[in-house]
Amino acid sequence: MMRHTHLTMESISAFAGDPDHVWAKRIDASVAVMKDMTGWMLPTKKIPLFDMRKHFLPMLLEAAETTNIASLLAALQSKDDYLYRHPIGVGIITAVIGKWMGMNEAELTPLAMAALLHDIGKLRIPEEILNKPGKLTNEERLLMRKHTIFGYKMLIETVGMNHRQMLVALQHHERQDGSGYPFGIGAVKIDIYSRIVAIADIFHAVLSHRIYQRAHSFHACLQQLKLNAFGTLDPQILGIFVHKLMQSLIGNQAVLSDGRVATIVMMNPIDPFYPLVQIDRDFIDLSKGMKPKIKQIIASS
Repeated sequence: MMRHTHLTMESISAFAGDPDHVWAKRIDASVAVMKDMTGWMLPTKKIPLFDMRKHFLPMLLEAAETTNIASLLAALQSKDDYLYRHPIGVGIITAVIGKWMGMNEAELTPLAMAALLHDIGKLRIPEEILNKPGKLTNEERLLMRKHTIFGYKMLIETVGMNHRQMLVALQHHERQDGSGYPFGIGAVKIDIYSRIVAIADIFHAVLSHRIYQRAHSFHACLQQLKLNAFGTLDPQILGIFVHKLMQSLIGNQAVLSDGRVATIVMMNPIDPFYPLVQIDRDFIDLSKGMKPKIKQIIASS
């Protein structure tokens, strides 16, 4: 049994009774645990699956039930710990998508754990490549892409993982049109778990600060998804995610690209990426022409 020197399960669950869910504190605590576990996994190349389930699964499943999506998204944005926060962020967003697709807890549990471990193969990528601030060389890029194969092999050697979960590590960079990697397979061969995690992976990556890239605006995150709506990502799953996401944000305030604060009052049924917002008594359809866009969602308490 591995020992955690930074945090225990009790230190995470201390926030569980809070009616506002205090997502930022809970996720920060989980990131510290992930960092501790990663320190143990790096030399051993072993996955402490029992400990990971114990520490992370309750939070992932609870996140799938939350109605405070704005606070959840704000808490998921990476600070200076993207490598440790990203698997947790992808696990949470995946669980939320799965719930919005109508999955029950028995279905969400293996999906959420597969998402949490989707990038586990990066443990076998040299740290200087993972943390390189500039553009990767062709050789470095090819090695980086092998994290999918490395992860699949690590999960094969991990007792308690099923084949669909292993496929997520292998396939989360595959794309519907065959443009992905490592094998360039098309839509028919990509498991639905992998399709869901691919969307969560992109959304959290664009939402986050990374060594070589600052976090994008909320509008830019949506635009990135929109660009991938047909061809690369599963359009049906993506449609469910975007519609439910925008519906969940109705009533929340947002900072617009021109600096004004508006309230999201209605989802545009024709183009859910551009909602109707209100400033004082004025209503603004963000889908019209050169209107301001949503820069940031203000987390509710």
